[in-house]
Amino acid sequence: MKKIEYKTKPGNSYPSGVRPNSGGVNFSIFSRHATQVELLLFHSAECEEPFQIIRLQEDLNRTFFSWHIYVCKLPMGTWYAWRMDGPNRLRESGFSFDKQKLLIDPWARVVSDKLWSRKAACLPGDNMKSAMRCMVVDGGHYDWEGDVPLRISSEKAILYEVHVGGFTKHASSKVQHPGTFSGLIEKIPYLKNLGITHVELLPVMAFDEQDVPANTAERGLKNYWGYSTHSFFSPHPGYCVTPEQGTHLNEFRDLVKALHKAGIGVIMDVVFNHTSEAGANGPVINFRGVGGDIFYHLDHHDKSIFRDYTGCGNTVNANHPLVAGFIINCLEYWVTEMHVDGFRFDLASALARGENGDVLHDPPVLWGIELSKELAKTKLIAEAWDAAGLYQVGSFPGYRWAEWNGRYRDTVRRFVRGDHGLVTELATRLCGSSDLYEHQGRLPISSINFVTCHDGFTLYDLFSYNSKHNDANGESNRDGCNNNLSYNCGAEGETADQHIQIIRRRKAKNAFAILLLSQGVPMLLAGDEFLNSQQGNNNGYCQDNALSWLDWTDAEHNADMVRFVQAMIALRKRHSSIMRRRFLTGRVIEGKNMPDIAWHGANLYEPLWFEQDARLLAFTLAGVEEDEADLHVVMNMSDQAITIDLPVIAHRNWCLALDTCLPSPEDVIVPALQKPLGKSVYDVHPLSVLVFENQPI
Repeated sequence: MKKIEYKTKPGNSYPSGVRPNSGGVNFSIFSRHATQVELLLFHSAECEEPFQIIRLQEDLNRTFFSWHIYVCKLPMGTWYAWRMDGPNRLRESGFSFDKQKLLIDPWARVVSDKLWSRKAACLPGDNMKSAMRCMVVDGGHYDWEGDVPLRISSEKAILYEVHVGGFTKHASSKVQHPGTFSGLIEKIPYLKNLGITHVELLPVMAFDEQDVPANTAERGLKNYWGYSTHSFFSPHPGYCVTPEQGTHLNEFRDLVKALHKAGIGVIMDVVFNHTSEAGANGPVINFRGVGGDIFYHLDHHDKSIFRDYTGCGNTVNANHPLVAGFIINCLEYWVTEMHVDGFRFDLASALARGENGDVLHDPPVLWGIELSKELAKTKLIAEAWDAAGLYQVGSFPGYRWAEWNGRYRDTVRRFVRGDHGLVTELATRLCGSSDLYEHQGRLPISSINFVTCHDGFTLYDLFSYNSKHNDANGESNRDGCNNNLSYNCGAEGETADQHIQIIRRRKAKNAFAILLLSQGVPMLLAGDEFLNSQQGNNNGYCQDNALSWLDWTDAEHNADMVRFVQAMIALRKRHSSIMRRRFLTGRVIEGKNMPDIAWHGANLYEPLWFEQDARLLAFTLAGVEEDEADLHVVMNMSDQAITIDLPVIAHRNWCLALDTCLPSPEDVIVPALQKPLGKSVYDVHPLSVLVFENQPI
């Protein structure tokens, strides 16, 4: 290939990253302590040697702490990387410059891991032939066809946590491009029919698939979930159909635009608490080679020690001004340029730590996110804890933030399992966890309610296994949570016992019903609606195979469960009383002659608050809209049948809408098929949830 030498100019320090224009491309990268910087240009992501190496000069190409160069007439689609030299006094200063190590641009919009070797990046010296590359792209040219981020009110939101790859990788998905953004587009009709309002995508920023323990890697396993980000501005190349062509941005935008056309919002699970560069023996990819002393929490006495509040080897120093700016600019980019509707922050409490690791009362980065003009309408969801014991559910800094409510998850799991004496706690969780949020002036929508998520048992496994079964991960079953609050219903794992199978399905229905009848924002795990199983593995982070992929034949075999979830979502959507922005009070509603909520036990208006063995809770919920039906809900997790009285409401008849004990399609009855009961009592079976809607006489 003919050697090309592009002419250069000094360039500008702002903005960081790549900025093309009609005359060429400006490159800028931050490094406070680098003494020598080189820009390497490649013809393709697979080229092992650069066609041009441009050495920057400090007097021409450095402004304050930024190094910059303008390359004249450089075409779009050129691949590039950086090299930096400087002090290497890791213990004293945290500096780990290596002049032979290729670095990718932290601000890169498109990256390739085609040649990537994590092992080589962990060793000192030249990794030219095994490093990642970045592409020069002009990301501003895309036909959005008028698309803008959706503005679905949080009280009306129903989240669906989904792994982009695992959703369609199984052959049963029958999509053209399995495991990609494009494959997910083909499944949008299913999502729309299910009734969810938002997908919450597991990490889709570029991550290191090779970031797994050695024993796990030896089994041929890799990082599947994606909680190992290295390039925060780039969509993950593994989810693209043609990543070698640098189509990352448009492929992700196609997904967002298609989801928005279907009325479905996009929430991204983002990992700003740590990066894929791990601890002292981890790879040099970008941040460590540019300025690890700034980007990471380091020990004050020995800066070769990375403070680890995440369980992943390092912790991002998120409240350093430069890093905070980087994070906020990144989020604003995904909203303004990629049209996403919200973010879920993994181990978000790690972002509340100051430079010495202390917990800050008002962390600048979190307030900067909350107060950003560009993010003003964006949904912000925190996983309000970290791996070092900081637990902030109910006390996460800020007001707009919603939180994954771990206390809701644990209470509902225990109640559905059959634990005694939880009705008082359950009532609080059903009403939006006012004990956690109301005293702060926050709202029921601050609570993201869930029973299962990617991390832990699937819903079916929750009622099929008493213990985790993670041997396939290569860590001798030591990984994953030990306290699952699960119950196998009488047999560990798969069983031919039909009675156990019936109980498991009923418990799954009960969990769905309780979740979708709760105040707050419900979140479902993809595949739970058709009883997806991971054979008891509660930590499938490394299982990029059939164990974690959704088998779509299950949706056919368990079509009754899919129908049940669809109908429960529809029931929720037609009742504003379940989707309140304000907390329930128990006071009489003006004009209705009934309170917004009334609690019951086996007898009307006699809740079992003080009975230690109680496993029954009932309540009546007043309709909010003029033509909205009232609801009467009964949750009986005991093994005893009971007969209940239905409350008398003037000029209204009760109709059965839900009974999880009944077979499909009698378990959920749409309003058009409901019939007045014609009686004021009803027999409630064990282990069941019932809902009655009333109609005018």
